Amino acid sequence: MNRETRTDMKRTDMKSRIIDAAWKLFREKGYEDTTLDNILEEAGIAKGSFYYYFRSKGDLLATWSDILDEKYTELEKELKPEMDSFQKLLFLNGEIHAMIEDMTSPDLIASMYAEQLQGKGYRHLLDTNRVYFRLITRIIEEGQRRGELTRDKTVSQLVRAYVMTERAIVTDWCLTGGAYSLSEYSREMMPLLLGFFQRKENKA
Repeated sequence: MNRETRTDMKRTDMKSRIIDAAWKLFREKGYEDTTLDNILEEAGIAKGSFYYYFRSKGDLLATWSDILDEKYTELEKELKPEMDSFQKLLFLNGEIHAMIEDMTSPDLIASMYAEQLQGKGYRHLLDTNRVYFRLITRIIEEGQRRGELTRDKTVSQLVRAYVMTERAIVTDWCLTGGAYSLSEYSREMMPLLLGFFQRKENKA
């Protein structure tokens, strides 16, 4: 292993330590009550090292899309051949909403949405080049090709409907202060809300 490779690995490890420390504290203390000094102490790094990777604490919120996409990459490997396209979409939704419920809080998600709505920095959640959008698009394309999903709407329309439905449930979860289990509610309601995705002859 040459020096350049070792340096790159060290940088990647340090960046990961910062991100892991930040999200641990965001979950425990809340975004607003977590200071940069808290993050530095938890990660065990100097302030100069932090600014090599991030401009501010707010930049760490943008790493959420990367965390989600890493999970989607893992979940794609768990999709079983016997699943139809609709089942794959529901599986992904259930697993991701369980992760959101476990790793975050309504207040934390609300803080992240606020950053995006106020146009602070790049709108990472809406980046259609994300693993998330590419994976959902492939599944819906596959579903239409196999005759499992409706062709009354285009692929892009169905992708948008799926994304909006997921986002609506998470937003309601935030607005109610986490009054119910996000994962349980999603598993109950997503089949109903996305029922029109299925071709009539494929509905149970």
